[in-house]
This record gives sequence, structure tokens and C-alpha cells, in this order.
Amino acid sequence: MSVGDATGTMDRAAVDSPLEKADPSAFDLRPSRELANGAAALCLHGLTGTPYEVRPVAEALVARGVHARGPWMAGHEGGSSVLATTTHREWLDLAGRELAELRAQYDRVYLVGMSMGGLVSLRLGQTEKVNALVVMGTPLVLAPPVPQLLPLIRLFASSRPKSGSDIREPKARARHPGLEAMPFASVAELIKLQSKVIPALGEIDIPILIAHGRLDSTARPRDAERIYREVASKEKELFFLERSGHVATVDYDGPALARAVADFLGRR
Repeated sequence: MSVGDATGTMDRAAVDSPLEKADPSAFDLRPSRELANGAAALCLHGLTGTPYEVRPVAEALVARGVHARGPWMAGHEGGSSVLATTTHREWLDLAGRELAELRAQYDRVYLVGMSMGGLVSLRLGQTEKVNALVVMGTPLVLAPPVPQLLPLIRLFASSRPKSGSDIREPKARARHPGLEAMPFASVAELIKLQSKVIPALGEIDIPILIAHGRLDSTARPRDAERIYREVASKEKELFFLERSGHVATVDYDGPALARAVADFLGRR
């Protein structure tokens, strides 16, 4: 890899066919000594997702000299049955430990979060020392009637099978890895996390980039606008990706998003 060395739970496999599933592994990407600038980014994936969905952004950061780490979020590596028993507190605790480890090594540490990873990033931005935030496709409130019907649904089913991810580019959607089902217990935990993040948005006063796919059918674009309005950050940017769905990092606008994140954090 020209931008540095990569380590993770397993070697990243080359993808020869657009229909072949991409590698979901955790990653720890370090820039070359010549590029390294003393900064690190913790990159967090979404609910039922994998580190793969934040890797394109991480690689753009490494090319700018930033050490980028993308762990499995708590409960995800073991599949949907393990995720169903994992709480939002465990998501926060794992990300918090990873953040503390990077803070012990670097003067500047950024959080980059996709979807649920964006919620976790916002919460850590409210409670921990972070130098800048990037949140992408972050759901503040689930669209009705999901929150209202969830207690009733959970009486009859524990999960729903997933038929794919909200990605508009067909080849990217076909190869996208993810968990096989969405546990309803995890949706309930996501709502609990939202209830902690929303009232404290005004406590975030660090630089923040808020990105969202305009065609996102999972998290509503108006949530990005609300984050932009309610954070107290003096340096804040709102970036809509006009051709992309929820997982914009790997969708049509993925390269533009990766550049925007690298530019934004590069200015910090």
C-alpha cells in the first residue's frame, strides 16, 4: 500500500469481481514516516455494518498523514445474534477505550462516524476530549412508525432479515458486506443512544463536518440539518451528497466524501 502499512484482524483481500463481497475486517492504517503528521482518526461504522464502510475515508486520511483506525463496534464481529445482546453502553465503552488509546499516542485525535458510529462520535464529542468530528448519515430520530411500534413488534419477532444496504450504486450495493439481520433489541438501544445525544447537541463546540446522502432512506437528511443547527461549533460544515443513499462512503459520491473529510480534517 503506497500510503502506509495496514494491520487488522486479518489481511485485506483484493476484490476481483464487483459482485464479490468486500473485506469487512477491522483495520489500523498508518501513514509512512514521511507523511505522518501526528494526528489520528478513530473511524466507527454503523449498526449491522462493518469497518469496510468507513475504510475509504480512512484511506484518504492516511494519504494525508493521519493514522486511521477502524475497529469492529461492540457486538458486531460475532453476528446479529451477539449484537442482539449488546447495549449502546458497550458501543460507547469500546469506542471510548479506542479513543483513549489513540489520545495516549497523539496530540490530535479525530472521530469519524457513519450512521450509528456517528451517534457514538457525537456522544463522545459531548463527554470526551476530541479535536474534531465528522459524522455521516447520522440518524437523530427514526422515522415513524418505527419507534412507536417497536415495543409491539418485539413481542412477535426478535429481528428482521436484511436484503441489502441503502446504497444507490448497484455494484457497490452488491458487494457490500454486513450482518444478516437487524435485531430489534439493537434498534431499541439505538433509540436510547439518540435520547442521550439529542439534548446535549449544544455541548459540542469543536470543529464538525456533517455529511449526509440526499437520497438516504434510512436516516433522514433533515437530521443532518438539525445537527448543524444545534451544535455550538463555530467551525461547522454541512455537506449533502446528491446521488447517494445512506452508506454514502461507498456510494456514487464516496470519493468526493473521502476528499471532503480529508480536506476538513487536514485544515485542523
